[in-house]
Amino acid sequence: MRCSVSGGGTGGHIYPALAVAQALRDVQPNVELDYIGGARGFEQRLVAEHPLGDELRYHRLVVRSLRSAGLSQHTVLDPLRLGASVPQAWWLLGRTGPAALFTTGGYLAVPLVLAARARGVPTLVWEGNVMPGRATRVIGRLATRVAVSFPPTLDAFQGKSFISGTPIRSFDGIDRDRARRSFGVGADNRLLLVFGGSQAVARLNAAVTDALPRLLGDWHVLHVCGEAGLAAAGAARQALPEPMRSRYAAEPFLTDRMADALVAADLAVGRAGSSTCAELAAVGLASVLVPYPYAGAHQRFNARFMADQGAGVTVSDEELDGERLLAEVAALRDDQRRAEMGRAARRLARPEAADTLARQLLAMAERRPLPAVPE
Repeated sequence: MRCSVSGGGTGGHIYPALAVAQALRDVQPNVELDYIGGARGFEQRLVAEHPLGDELRYHRLVVRSLRSAGLSQHTVLDPLRLGASVPQAWWLLGRTGPAALFTTGGYLAVPLVLAARARGVPTLVWEGNVMPGRATRVIGRLATRVAVSFPPTLDAFQGKSFISGTPIRSFDGIDRDRARRSFGVGADNRLLLVFGGSQAVARLNAAVTDALPRLLGDWHVLHVCGEAGLAAAGAARQALPEPMRSRYAAEPFLTDRMADALVAADLAVGRAGSSTCAELAAVGLASVLVPYPYAGAHQRFNARFMADQGAGVTVSDEELDGERLLAEVAALRDDQRRAEMGRAARRLARPEAADTLARQLLAMAERRPLPAVPE
């Protein structure tokens, strides 16, 4: 049996798709898997780097999986690419013959769901945000089933949706003390993790640089700044007094060690993508969420949901600077308050999401009754 998996553009779409691909293989080792990406996104590289990379047959549509913000030549070209991708997807699904298709939504999913519907291939669409995007709202009407991460999203897809949570990496077997030692953090120190998801975030980087000397009085800081922010972070570290430099580490990415960093941290500052929220919940980590202000402001609704549940605090992107970062972090210096916030986050966790989605997809592929979804 063969299944197709698709997700493109940003890590918020790609990593969940890869988590489901891994879960499909774990549940049914003999399943054959295709991964379908788009142009411009970096899914092809991440698929190649994944442990299943050699076993995932990679295909690419001409539609761009990561669209440009603002007006440009792509404002005209993107609809043309989308139109060209529909027959391309129809031909691809006919050639590969999947028994079912899983997609993490977005622009890339439009031609795939249209083609799958025309070919009679059952589709499972996953929507990770509280407020679904326009593309997912459209294809959700055509999909066989829609999985969502947050309870409020069920109303957008009445009659065919269920709560799966967000498929994320596994944190099983990670020892917190060992992880902290690997980042040079002692048992009596507090570790602040600052990261922006799969994209470098200039706003976060600037706030950290401005606040850094004062932050380090109370915290060790692990700063995931992206390639673009590495030079400025290095200069900021060199400007510190020698005894303080060991309390600050800047990394462009932590692809292989991000799980360790989340387990090791006492507080996180970052964006509010679905995967970030789900991983914070899985490890029970208190957070200051700074939603990405564009792309329909979806992250603002995610952050608000987390804050309403007591699982984090939220700061708007335009309000974040060094002084605001210092104030929010100082307010969360209290160990008891962070512990309460961490417990609230953990109550939202659905670490079995990838397995749930894999089992649903396999049942759809085999045309058998759908398994019960964990409460």
